[in-house]
Formats: sequence, structure tokens, C-alpha cells
Amino acid sequence: MSSDSIPLLGRGSAYDVESVRFRYQSNESPAARWILDNISFHVQEGEVLGVVGPNGSGKTSLLKVLARLMTPQQGHITLFGQDLSAKTQREVACLVGVVPQDTQMLFPFTVAESVLMGRFPHRARDRWIGGFGWENREDLAIAEQAMMTMDIVHLAHRSVPDLSGGERQRTVIARALAQTPKVLLLDEPTAFLDLQHQVEICSVLRRLRDEGGLTVVLVSHDLNLVSQYCDRILLLDRGQIVRLGGPGEVIEPEVLESVYRCRVLVDRHPSTGLPRITLPGRQLSGEN
Repeated sequence: MSSDSIPLLGRGSAYDVESVRFRYQSNESPAARWILDNISFHVQEGEVLGVVGPNGSGKTSLLKVLARLMTPQQGHITLFGQDLSAKTQREVACLVGVVPQDTQMLFPFTVAESVLMGRFPHRARDRWIGGFGWENREDLAIAEQAMMTMDIVHLAHRSVPDLSGGERQRTVIARALAQTPKVLLLDEPTAFLDLQHQVEICSVLRRLRDEGGLTVVLVSHDLNLVSQYCDRILLLDRGQIVRLGGPGEVIEPEVLESVYRCRVLVDRHPSTGLPRITLPGRQLSGEN
């Protein structure tokens, strides 16, 4: 990549979000703050969209609304041209994979069993027997491919609660990939990962987009990661969209300082030419 954004001309919309407002049910008083406040945007098919913003800006709530895990009080959302609210959760799960921020698993499933759960939305109802045993060869092959993609085949028989945070994160992403979704929604997918696996996961997401047309919506606090790997960036603050565009349109000092309320330095990455953020740092003694 050497440009601020990658054009996706000729592709349709994966999501169309129009005038959406959301707040939690316990906050229905007229004075309650909207978590998402009259937001409108589109996600193009085959796009990697990064969602950034300070804590409490509405990033995770936005992902949950897009996944139909929560329903907005106002506005309208379509998924591939169809009303999202009219779809069952199973229908949405056949199209949308979700990687939540909290990946804790309390039950001692193995990695292979956990990844295979991604096939649940696609199972025929007459194959459901209340536990494992419903899966067919196609399900097993897809689950194995997902584990290969995330480099966790060697962990297949390990119990998920015994994994490190990074191994568990890769397992959850593999489970979402096993759904064979058209859209992948990820909330802090590189949390708990070392630098190598952060780069690998971002590269995998780009490859799945390039080779299979996967649409990715990625929430992250890592502005540099989002700048280098996302086609466009959506910047939220207090439930509203501050800026939406390519990295060069969003990663600007004045914009970031107004939202994050701290000074930042922005230059260009020497390899990609994309914006790169650094903090000013402390002044060493003796320097002017």
C-alpha cells in the first residue's frame, strides 16, 4: 500500500447505516446520553474499515448494533441491501462473524471443538442432536482450514481455558472464520498479541479481503495499526462521527488532538507513505 486509501469502485454496500441512534434500555430517560447519536455511513463490500475513538465513544456498541446483538431505537440499517432488523440471529450469523473484545471461555472445550462451533449457524436442523456429532466432512474441513489460517492447528486438542491470551484470541478469530462469513466484525482483535501475531492477523485479514472479498470492520485503539492496514477510518467521539475517510484524511494532528485531548505528532511511514502517529515524549534534561 502506498496510497491513503484503496478505491473500491464498482462494489456495492455491505452495510448502509442511516440516522442510527442507540442507548441502553436502563437509560431511557429523556436526559440519558445517546451512545450512538444520529450516525450515518456506508461500509463497502471488500473494504477494511477501522473504527477508532476514545474510551466511551461508542465503538463496541456500534459493532454490536451491526451484528444485530443490540437494536437501535432510531434509524435504519441494511445488510447487503436487506433490512437487518428483519433477519433472524441465525441468518445474520451466516453472513457476519463476530470477534468480541472479551474472549474468556469458561467451559473446557478444545480448540478444535471451539472452532467447529463456528459452523453452528450453517447446520441443518435435522442434524442437531444437542451436542457434537452433527458436523459433516465439509464442516470439519472448513474448521481445519480456519485453524490453519490462524496458525493454531498444533493447538487443536488443547483446552481453550488453558491457552495464553494470544492463543485464545486466535482461536476466537478462527471460530469466526469457520462461519465462512461475508463480513467480519472485530473488537480489538490484536489485544493480548505479541508484535509478530499482531502483524500476522492484520496481514491475514487483508489477504482474506484481497482473495475472498471479505468485508472487515475493525475496532482498535492502535491508531498506527489502523492507519497502515485499513482502507478507511471512522473516528467516533461521544457517539458521533467526527471524520470518515482514508488514513490521510483522518490521521491529522488537529483532528486527533481535538478528539483525544492530547498533543500528537504525525509524519509519514517511510515504507508505505501512510500517516504515522507518535507522542511528543519528555524533554531530556539539558535540552532547550
